Parts: sequence; C-alpha cells; structure tokens
Amino acid sequence: MKPFAYLRARSTAEAVRESSTHPGAGFLGGGTNLVDLMKLGVETPDLLIDISRLPLDRVADTDDGGLRIGATVRNSDLAAHPSVRTRYPVLSQALLSGASGQLRNTATTGGNLLQRTRCLYFQDTSKPCNKREPGTGCPALEGTHRDLAVLGHSEHCVATHPSDMAVALSALDATVQLHGPDGERTVPAGEFHRLPGDTPHRDTEIRAGELITEVVLPPRPHGAGSVYRKARDRASFAFALASVAAVLSVRDGRIEHAALTFGGLAHRPWRAHTAEAALRGAPATDETFTHAVDAELAAARPLRDNVFKVGLARNLAVDALAELAADS
Repeated sequence: MKPFAYLRARSTAEAVRESSTHPGAGFLGGGTNLVDLMKLGVETPDLLIDISRLPLDRVADTDDGGLRIGATVRNSDLAAHPSVRTRYPVLSQALLSGASGQLRNTATTGGNLLQRTRCLYFQDTSKPCNKREPGTGCPALEGTHRDLAVLGHSEHCVATHPSDMAVALSALDATVQLHGPDGERTVPAGEFHRLPGDTPHRDTEIRAGELITEVVLPPRPHGAGSVYRKARDRASFAFALASVAAVLSVRDGRIEHAALTFGGLAHRPWRAHTAEAALRGAPATDETFTHAVDAELAAARPLRDNVFKVGLARNLAVDALAELAADS
C-alpha cells in the first residue's frame, strides 16, 4: 500500500478545505470500499480525511414529511430505522440485500453512493481499464462481462454500479446534498451517477473537494407502496445481476404514481422513464406492467454473455409491480 497522510476532520468546513487544497485527498467514512481499493493499488490517495466523527450520523424528519439522512449514518442503522421501515420499505429492503451484516455495520450512506464498480478489470491493475486509466481500453467488451452492463454502456466502458441503496434512492426521488469549496448544492439522486460515454473515469457529478453531507427523501406519494427485488448468484454478500426498486400507487384500478429503477444493468442506477410514462394512468394489470417494462428494456444492448440479464430484469420488474398493485 502506498504511504499516505491522515487527518481527523473536526468540522465539515475543515474537511472540505483540506480536500480542496490537497488534490490527492480522499474522504474516509466506513472505508469498506476505499480501503480495499487502496490495498489493490486502484485508489492511491495522498491524504485520508476521516469524517467519521463529524455530526453527520442522524436521521430526522423534514418539515414537509420527508426524511433527512446524514452521510455517515451506517447502513445497518438506516435499514432498521422505524421511519425507513414504515414509510420507505424499498430503501430498507435494498440496504439489507447488500453486502453482509458486518459490512453494513460499518458502511455509510455517503460511502455507499460513492462505491466503485466491481468489474474485474477495474480491480486488477495488471489489466488495462479506461475507468482506471483513461485511454487504455476496455477488455471487458470481449472478455469477462457476464455481470456487466446491458443499458447505457459505451465502447469505452461496460461496468455496472454496484450499490443497492442508490437504486432505491433513485426510485424515491431523493436528493444528494453536497458541501464544497463553492458552498452547498443539491443533486437529484437519479442524476448523481453518470453514464460512461467517453469519460468512464467519472462515476458521479461530484466536484473536486465536495463532500456528501446528507441525503433527503421527499414525502412518500399518497397511498404508494414500494418494494426492492434483487437477483444474484448467491443468497448473501453478492452484487446484483439485476435488481429493481418500484414505487406504485393505484386508485380506482388505475396507476396514479409509478417510479421504477433498475440496478445491475448500467453504469448508474437506471431510472425507467419510458416504462413510467407507459404506466401512469393505465390500468394496473399484468398486461400493462409487461408492456411498460418491455418498452423500457427495448433499449438494451446486451453483450455476448449477459443476454440473460434482460429477461431477468423484466421478470423482476413485472413481479414487483404486480405485487404492489395487489397490495393497493
């Protein structure tokens, strides 16, 4: 491991100031992804700024009936929080489907959003990788790509984003609050992560020196239920082959509100805007759900070994929507 300096930040302002003046700095929360990547030589920060003791570990109601989640709230604490379990079950389910109990006890909200792809080529510094070293190529295109993207990828990168939590936050229309050298700003969770295009090394819209301080959930749509479904190779401690976060409300047999986000299919959580447009106002039937999901997945461009992901995602989404409709 490359030598690095360590600083325990005493305030958000100090953390941002030190990060802004040290281009090679990184923030340390739980460290469950960052430290692994440092051991592999993928991440090589000159300075680690420890933010784990900043007062960013609270979950609180907003004035309008939403929820504020601090950046250092542990995944296990968030999943178990009564307000999350009762008002946003999709988020609790997503968190509990990720990693292991031990890791969830350490991993943080901000770190979960910033975790990097588990693509084998990205994690192996002996291999070329456009995400790790722009311009070196993407061997996954012709190599091992069973677990990788079928939507939104480019000739430069076919990696997928690994977070379960981020998929749920997208479907819930959450926002990510950032504090940086130019002040505070807000980014919708569904726009926080980027598609690869020709800049696959840029995972998110976060700017140099910025620190995630909290995530804000809006009030739950009236009468809406939510659910998270994940398919993986083993029952625990495995990343999604495909997953879906669904939020649905039905009134008088017709869909009043629909939000759908896929995980495991793209470089970022894939908000299914085409499917949502087809669902709104339509009858809440299996035929409607199938038509809407098929319309969304028509854009898929699977590779040689991951064609199965399209059908898998289709079945997960249709079943999730049908379950929510039956419970309405």
